[in-house]
Amino acid sequence: MTQAVGRHRMPEPAFAQPRTPREIYTVMAGLMLAMLLAMLDNMIVGTAMPTIVGELGGLAHLSWVVTAYALATAVATPIWAKLGDLWGRKGVFMASIVVFLIGSATSGLAQNMGELIGFRALQGIGAGGLMVGAMAIIGDLVPPRDRGRYQGLMAAVMPIAFVGGPLLGGFLTDNFSWRWAFYINIPLGVLALVVIWFTMKLPVRRREARIDWRGAGLLAVAISSLTLLTSWGGTEYAWGSWQIVGLGVLAVVAAVLFVLAERTVAEPILPLGLFSSRNFTAAVVLTFLAGFAMFGAVTFLPQYQQIVQGASATDSGLLLLPLMAGMLVTSLAGGQFVTRTGHYRWLLIIGSFVMAGGLFLLSTMGVGTSTLTSSLFMVVLGVGMGFLMQTTMLVVQNSVEMKDMGAASGAATLFRTIGGSLGVSLLGTLYATRLESSLADQLGAAAGGQVAGGQLTPAMLAQLPAPIREAFQAAVASGVGSAFLWASVVALVAIVAAVVIRQVALRSAADSVAAHAPEPVAV
Repeated sequence: MTQAVGRHRMPEPAFAQPRTPREIYTVMAGLMLAMLLAMLDNMIVGTAMPTIVGELGGLAHLSWVVTAYALATAVATPIWAKLGDLWGRKGVFMASIVVFLIGSATSGLAQNMGELIGFRALQGIGAGGLMVGAMAIIGDLVPPRDRGRYQGLMAAVMPIAFVGGPLLGGFLTDNFSWRWAFYINIPLGVLALVVIWFTMKLPVRRREARIDWRGAGLLAVAISSLTLLTSWGGTEYAWGSWQIVGLGVLAVVAAVLFVLAERTVAEPILPLGLFSSRNFTAAVVLTFLAGFAMFGAVTFLPQYQQIVQGASATDSGLLLLPLMAGMLVTSLAGGQFVTRTGHYRWLLIIGSFVMAGGLFLLSTMGVGTSTLTSSLFMVVLGVGMGFLMQTTMLVVQNSVEMKDMGAASGAATLFRTIGGSLGVSLLGTLYATRLESSLADQLGAAAGGQVAGGQLTPAMLAQLPAPIREAFQAAVASGVGSAFLWASVVALVAIVAAVVIRQVALRSAADSVAAHAPEPVAV
């Protein structure tokens, strides 16, 4: 079985051969395009979401459009990571782009909520390969200590996606159709495929491919059962119903069987030995919680902005800029700090405190909260997440041997996505429950249920009678506040995980050359 590295690392394979900056920049060009593809999708769809769910099925389905994507990404991530380890990252990375584009095209063609959820799941399968592939490729090419100088390139994608994505999503929704939020991925994806095909040369190891399909299946059952439990509990079914209890039992049994299977299989999809590293385990917990916070913010903030604050889809994109700016600035500053000093522990501790504080501040928003106040709250959350997003992945990759780089990157991406999936489903349940309860108190059970379950887009809201419109806005504000309050409680665990992490010297190029192994074949 693959074993992780403890605090005293044994010699390991080198980074193939020290590459010139020009060679690395060439490879990074393809990665930047692919990452832009994934980042743009999340940002574009976020601002279009209120209109999408309003047209196809109502607010009760909001979390499922996001959850289907996140859940599929979580299940697919370790499979893509293992395929990259076994068959080479370039071909597998390109295959994930193709799957993502097929999912994008079919999502744009969806005629009802069921189709959209299914096609979003297909899109999520491809997205799992995009995320883990890019991170693993960077880990293969650049030692952790030297990675900060190249993170500026990856960070350059962020302002384009974070600023342009919400604006583009809002513009397309207001002036064309929400379907173009998915179609826009196609030309960008084709360009990424062309660039990657002609420019990317990666080190690979020729090995016989053995995929742990049993482990993948058990993992999918465990994650799916847990996501359905958190999404359906208290809304579709009572918490004590046989459906919810059955899902809980199924999730536990599948998880236990998965652990047992991973202990015996030759090529585990998630090597359990990785978790013998204290830093690796704590960093994975942090990635889980960062995903929880980010997916929740991107999902529920547009609801608040468009329904409560009366912003258009385009304006909603602009109103997300404080969150994205906070993430961008601290991510860049944190990367430079780690490169120059080699220290990262305090960044994680500070980021955890600030993220929890930002979520709590967002929970205090109400109908009368000004745009300036909510923007300042978003800056706080963005600053906290920015300190965590890149630094946690660096700790993960520095805690394992080079041969486990893909599996480790996949594990971190997997848990970040699981955090997002569970976060959206659980927070979505809290949001929907609070929304319906508030509407029932103000309008009565029958009228409140009809308003909550109807096909109501932000544009339709202005046409409602004032008492109903005001009651609905108050209910949405209450639901969003409840979701963020519970998210802030969960985020407190991040502080504990950050404190647990120890400061360990980052690998440098010199460390890798000292442990040099025969150069792999370049393809």
